[in-house]
Amino acid sequence: MKIIGLKSAVVEGNFDWTFVRVETDEGIRGLGESFFAPGLTSILRSLETVIAGEDPRDIHRLFRKLQLAVSGAGSVAGIVYNAISGIEAALWDVLGQWLNVPIYRLLGGKFRDRIRVYADCHGSEALENLDEVLRSRAPSWMIQDSKHVTRDYFSPSDEAPSSPEAYRKRALAMRSMGFTALKFDLDVPGTQPSDPYCRCLTNREVDCMVQLIGAAREAVGFDVDLAVDCHWRYNVSDVLKVARELEPLRLLWLEDPVPPGNTDALRAVSSRSGIPVATGENLYLFEGFREILAEHALGIATPDLQKVGGLAVALQIAQFADGQSIAVAPHNIGSPIGTLAAAHFCAAIPNFLALEFHASDVPFWDDLVVGSDQPLIKDGFIRVPDRPGLGLRLNEEVARKYARKGEPFF
Repeated sequence: MKIIGLKSAVVEGNFDWTFVRVETDEGIRGLGESFFAPGLTSILRSLETVIAGEDPRDIHRLFRKLQLAVSGAGSVAGIVYNAISGIEAALWDVLGQWLNVPIYRLLGGKFRDRIRVYADCHGSEALENLDEVLRSRAPSWMIQDSKHVTRDYFSPSDEAPSSPEAYRKRALAMRSMGFTALKFDLDVPGTQPSDPYCRCLTNREVDCMVQLIGAAREAVGFDVDLAVDCHWRYNVSDVLKVARELEPLRLLWLEDPVPPGNTDALRAVSSRSGIPVATGENLYLFEGFREILAEHALGIATPDLQKVGGLAVALQIAQFADGQSIAVAPHNIGSPIGTLAAAHFCAAIPNFLALEFHASDVPFWDDLVVGSDQPLIKDGFIRVPDRPGLGLRLNEEVARKYARKGEPFF
């Protein structure tokens, strides 16, 4: 079997969902998904020449070949691995179809039939719509707001402050859909520092955070797990003030409290906080996780399978984390394609905690795929399919309807 093509398509969801399709001379076509990045489809076009004519079943060798191909550009980490991760996932789909087995079987078999999903509730409004450089946008399928003003995600916001009542309502709504775990943002209007560059918080901003999460906890009680996300905005001392105030709420985790890659800062928060610290979505390859796992600078690892390097890399991270008695909760903002690929991985590791779902308000999320259970997420869980490969197909008619203008479509 030989690879005869590498194609991509971009659908404008709440983020850009970039699909990667590996085509073979035997008619098998594998599907993967890459995390968004500036210039991503251009990178994918360049990488097509690296694997053209190769046997797609040689997944580990092709991964290493792609690594070597980009090494001269200094790409030992970073957004080129967003592209490689999508390619690698598509290769697993090819192999699974060729062997007539699901991907989880190729990863060593499954520990569980159902994957627990947690709903990312953002800041009480789950549908934040951002482009590849985190600027807000209004895609064609959303109700258009004539007052919409494009802004940078990390810039000061002039929006009305988030309210405890909105957090309460969102928590109740997601619990009613069957989710047993929810995540809310701490960095929302009303809590964001007036100076986005200094990483400092005032007492008023800390108090606002506590009120927001307290309202969500009061709404759903302690039977529903709650996690919070800081999006790497804060310094050690101030985020520790937040953590101490939130400790009575018995949170599932405190996510990305300090900038990624700063192991000393991460260790300082983790060692002094009564809430488990989660991080990993901005780390690449096993090398990006080795030190923080070995030194227990985190409590929960959150690799993103669409950019960490692929399923095999994520499996290596999970195995090492398991040896350190650390749980894994993959970060995921993907479409059903990337989400189900992550679900196969989650089924195959012992130390799985929960998988993220970030698109509860995207109206066509389930319509994007065919051949799977509908809805894909039911009562807060994904049932892992036993069909070959990924276990579903992209509905190209729906995908084309919501394709991003100016980007290729296979």
